[in-house]
Amino acid sequence: MIKIKHPEEDCNVSQEAFLANCPVDQRRFHELLFTVGNITYRYHQSAKDYSPSLQDYHEWLEGLPENVSKGMQEKGFESCKSVLSFTRYVNEKNDVGLEEYIQQQMDAEDLAEYQSLLTIEKEQ
Repeated sequence: MIKIKHPEEDCNVSQEAFLANCPVDQRRFHELLFTVGNITYRYHQSAKDYSPSLQDYHEWLEGLPENVSKGMQEKGFESCKSVLSFTRYVNEKNDVGLEEYIQQQMDAEDLAEYQSLLTIEKEQ
């Protein structure tokens, strides 16, 4: 069961349809993967709650490799508000780290199981 739903209902429908057609031996892994993915999506969306500023944008640009920074400057501030590395920068600047956010949102047992399954996947 996906414990943390996606804020967009279309995604929930797609995820449930995927799970319904997923082999039984892979279902739990995908349930946990969707849960973590949905939490991560919500994390990145929460950056807008901090009203990212032009100053945040310029600080973020300074930390990027030169070629990436140049590309993000060409995109401009408004376009970069949805770039994952920028939303993570904004959240972390406000003391909200992704890993901690996931830990706060997810059952400790489910998180441990997810991490264990990731370790098994890496070993294969």
